[in-house]
Amino acid sequence: MGFAYFLGLHSIPIYGGGDGSEWDQQKTALTRGADIIVATPGKLISYLNLGHFDFSNVTHFILDEADRMMDMGFREDIVRIAKALPQKRQNLMFSATMPDKIRKLIKELLHEPAQINLALSKPAEGVLQAAYLVRDEHKPALIAQLIKEKSYLQKVVVFTSTKSNVGTIVRALKAKGFKTGAISSDYQQTEREEVMQQFASGQINVLVGTDVISRGIDIKDINLVINYDVPPHAEDYVHRVGRTARAETTGVAITLINEKDMYAFSEIEKLIDKEIYKMNLPPEIGISPEWKIRTRAEGGGHHGGPKRPSSGGQGGNNKKRPFKKFNKPKTNS
Repeated sequence: MGFAYFLGLHSIPIYGGGDGSEWDQQKTALTRGADIIVATPGKLISYLNLGHFDFSNVTHFILDEADRMMDMGFREDIVRIAKALPQKRQNLMFSATMPDKIRKLIKELLHEPAQINLALSKPAEGVLQAAYLVRDEHKPALIAQLIKEKSYLQKVVVFTSTKSNVGTIVRALKAKGFKTGAISSDYQQTEREEVMQQFASGQINVLVGTDVISRGIDIKDINLVINYDVPPHAEDYVHRVGRTARAETTGVAITLINEKDMYAFSEIEKLIDKEIYKMNLPPEIGISPEWKIRTRAEGGGHHGGPKRPSSGGQGGNNKKRPFKKFNKPKTNS
């Protein structure tokens, strides 16, 4: 909201999770009229349900992070808000990815839209990227192995694609003695803010979350990003990995791949135009499955995935050095 500070415009943020003290301020702004309203869909719907707020003078409707809002289940709320606005208005939609569900929403909400595509940025040069082929049941133990007794890993972010996995990972890491916090769409705004403050201040050093934080987190000195699973869209990998090696520092990004995620991971390599370093599992964790690109029929995505050369891969013949021998990430002074 600070962008409008010197422009003489009145703006108001509207979101849930507060203690109710902001109600009168938000009600006054909506009743008397604010130039700009920045709102979460659910909270704005609660005001629409009251029925005595006038949105007939709205001239611009902007959807930011449209794909993420769809993933969080806000589609019906977005459509309802749009129907409550004047038919004659300008619509602007920003989305990092363009899956079919976003294209359907575009057809429903936008009239003869002009599409502007910007090239997706690649992971920063300072990110050391690596991957382990590992079965799901071994993933919590592998994460603990990767971060234990490494004092230079002051801030670690673990991403997972499902809310149910967040609790599983947190419980496993807390049982190992790691100071761990969690964020997902199930958490209230106040809970998310508290966890983020604890992470930023160092009270916790491992943050586990879904993609809800892959674009909204702005914490300095994140040393390591771990993808507990391969993100559903290749573009999401870039957003996740982009949480480390910011401001010309260095960092590490590790992706844990099960057998069904092999094709999706090959799509990531195709997007970033780089083959990511494949690692052996530590012997105490288990033996990696054989690296093999799976087809859609086998549960791995679309047919016709690229063939992976069998040069030892994840098996015991791989002579590449294990992750535990990587040097401490460097930071620029």
